[in-house]
Amino acid sequence: MTSPLRWRDAMERALYGPDGFFVSGAGPAAHFRTSVHASPVFAACLMRQLEAVDAALGHPARLDVVDVGAGRGELLRALLAQAAPELAARLHPVAVERSARPPDLPPEIDWQADIPDGITGLLLATEWLDNVPLDVAIHAQSGWRLLLVNPRTGEETPGPPPSPTDTTWLTHWWPPAPTPPNAPMIKEFAAAEGPDPDTNSLINGVGEGGGEVGGRAEIGVGRDLAWAEAVGKVARGLALAVDYGHLRESRPADGTLTGYRGGRQVPPVPDGSCDVTAHVAMDSVASAGERVARCAYSLVSQREALRALGADGGRPPLSLASRDPAGYLRALAAASAAAELTDAAGLGGHLWLRQPVGVALDAVVAR
Repeated sequence: MTSPLRWRDAMERALYGPDGFFVSGAGPAAHFRTSVHASPVFAACLMRQLEAVDAALGHPARLDVVDVGAGRGELLRALLAQAAPELAARLHPVAVERSARPPDLPPEIDWQADIPDGITGLLLATEWLDNVPLDVAIHAQSGWRLLLVNPRTGEETPGPPPSPTDTTWLTHWWPPAPTPPNAPMIKEFAAAEGPDPDTNSLINGVGEGGGEVGGRAEIGVGRDLAWAEAVGKVARGLALAVDYGHLRESRPADGTLTGYRGGRQVPPVPDGSCDVTAHVAMDSVASAGERVARCAYSLVSQREALRALGADGGRPPLSLASRDPAGYLRALAAASAAAELTDAAGLGGHLWLRQPVGVALDAVVAR
């Protein structure tokens, strides 16, 4: 029988263990579509962002661009292909990923497991933080309780209370949603040190009397620490995180934990067969980074960020079709790609966190 684990430990093993989802097989692109994979428009916009960072730094002899959670290096390949010769000669691309180096990766791209120190340039984290393992908690009458998970089946059981650090984070960043009058809450547990073997049915809302349980939360302490560490690796430049996220005033009542496999959303069973992901508390992450960078930051939607970087998404004028049919088709394709990236109901709903280090925010944020 498989023993239940904390979600954080189950995710770590399922995603990054020896046979984990991100270190074996064909890679993330085979299972889900990200902004990087959706369109070259995304890389073109990031190239404009990189050029702004380069200018703010005074065009250094070596300009670092570090992609954390690089997949199989798709974004860095695209940036290298789009870089002007003068910039390409100074560019130092680094892919940070736990999987083995792809055999077809261009030699110009360094491949390593850890974020390098002393970055001068741009640190990118596109859909990285949503895969940093975390614990999941459920609200009980006496406060929060961790959820444990069977890594083979995904079945959950209530466990002990969170640590004081995690409880402090929950209190500040994810306060429980107000409970409707007379709504039953999850019952108390006899053993604080472990799960009650008789309470698994409560997770499915069928506890004593068939009552519903309290809301779920995904504890972001580990992600805050991961982002703070990443920002601390930047000597001068910009740290940019792009991810599905939410803010304190609109946390999802039941959390966002889910899985993806083969292009479809699936239950988040942490057995290594699928991506296990949860949206990011981006305001908490931003606050953690700000304490390290000691600079103002910018937090906007991808829709706003990409439009400021030149991704329009508007249909080209029909008059162009008669003057330049081929040009019209190219413009139409570019507009369609930009529209997907800026769709507020899809990829455009991502949040962009720009965290400058040693440079002014206005110098690296397009207006």
